[in-house]
Amino acid sequence: MGMPGGIELVVIVLIVLLLFGAKKIPELARGLGQGINEFRKASNDIKKEIEHGANESDNANNKTKEKTSSS
Repeated sequence: MGMPGGIELVVIVLIVLLLFGAKKIPELARGLGQGINEFRKASNDIKKEIEHGANESDNANNKTKEKTSSS
C-alpha cells in the first residue's frame, strides 16, 4: 500500500467537496495549518528543553570532574 495515485486523489477531493462544500474547505485548511504550526512549535519547545537539560547535565558533570582532579 503506497501513496494514492492521481485518480484516487481526484476521487478523494470530490468526496471532500461534496461533504463539506466549497465554502468550508478554506476554513478547514486554515484550521489544519494552524494545528500543524502548533504541533511544530510544541515539538521544537520540547526539543529545546531536552537539549537544555542535556547541556546542564554535561556542565554539572564537567564541574564535578574539575573538582575531583584539582583535589
